[in-house]
Amino acid sequence: MTYKVGLLGLGTVGAGVAKIFQDPNGRHPLLPDIEIARVGVRSLNKQRDVAIAPNIVTDDLESIVNDPNIDIVVEVIGGIEPAKSLILKAIANGKHVVTANKAVIARHGNEIFAASKQKGVYVMLEAAACGGIPVIQALKQSLGGNRISELTGIVNGTTNYILSRMYFEGADFDATLAEAQKLGYAEADPTADVDGYDAADKMAILASLAFGDRVKLEDIYREGIRSITSADIGYAKELGFTIKLLGIARRVETKNERNLEIRVHPTLIPIQHPLANIHGVTNAVRIEGDPIGEVVFSGPGAGSGATASAVVADIINVVAALKSLPNQINQLMGCSHEHYAQIAPIENTVTQFYARLLTHDKPGVIGDLGTAFGKHHVSLNAILQKTTVHDGLAEIVVVTQKVSEYNFQQAIAAIRELSTLHSIPTVLRVL
Repeated sequence: MTYKVGLLGLGTVGAGVAKIFQDPNGRHPLLPDIEIARVGVRSLNKQRDVAIAPNIVTDDLESIVNDPNIDIVVEVIGGIEPAKSLILKAIANGKHVVTANKAVIARHGNEIFAASKQKGVYVMLEAAACGGIPVIQALKQSLGGNRISELTGIVNGTTNYILSRMYFEGADFDATLAEAQKLGYAEADPTADVDGYDAADKMAILASLAFGDRVKLEDIYREGIRSITSADIGYAKELGFTIKLLGIARRVETKNERNLEIRVHPTLIPIQHPLANIHGVTNAVRIEGDPIGEVVFSGPGAGSGATASAVVADIINVVAALKSLPNQINQLMGCSHEHYAQIAPIENTVTQFYARLLTHDKPGVIGDLGTAFGKHHVSLNAILQKTTVHDGLAEIVVVTQKVSEYNFQQAIAAIRELSTLHSIPTVLRVL
């Protein structure tokens, strides 16, 4: 029996998927049992770098999800609409779905998975987070016997490329972003990447799988990397750190409650940490669990080959399940989450902080800062003051010991009121 795929989208990822099916030699033995029967595109006239028989290509995307001959719908068009509506219509028609769309899953996964459960079909999403790294499969299956306590990741290649270039070359953010756009690593509108939205989408998906509850995207604390300067990179180096945009999800247990802490923000990482040496567009995810301990997955997080690899793996898994259990859902492949996780507010976080302050070059400045921090129970781990003074201002960098976010922000608010303070250009958290 041949299983028929309807491919929605023939851009970078869609073309990568098609090329794999056109060259099955040496790949999984199930590939010859799978056929790309129809392809949906937005424009029939666009030039593409993959040869597809014209008679199977259409710009009527709905006709594919409504086609009774299609077994699996692969959605790689991106964006919220029409992707969401097409996915839901495919499910309603009893078709299995493979998607690379993290935005749709992060925002509407509850509706999509409820519909798929009711219809008894698969919704597979390996390609929706971290491209070619098989981290979703690992969370669903390979690590199923573990109690996950923490998941930390570099899950956005664009920001990692920018911060890596800044680290090695000392360039400022704006110049490095412009170079990333020129090379195609960053979009013309880089907001989703540099402001952390893309990473938050992925962390919503990964945290849900790691901890077994649905996650509301709006509950995830998010900061981007626009405030990072070459000065911050230099100070981080001097202190033994590098700076990465991290997604952090961990189980937090207190006497009275058991919450999740999920946040996305630029973070100082000790240079000996396994994520510190992940550079360029590479993604990496570190998972800590009981009994396995620590595992790290790393690899290409985006691009035609990496994402297509994950999409085709999902298609193969669906076909294998249909062959072995044609009338049942494989519980290792489905999503049975029904309850929402209780996400701890950022004020409850306990971590170290880095702050770069510009002060007027007057006696007593360090004492004023120490008093303000001490009054709010913030202990300092390190303090740097350069002898160079520019425009009558001194630059001071402090790194705190572990402290509650609430106490630190109270201290910062008090410091902003000091007459000796000029500004606080940067505040970052430390892993």
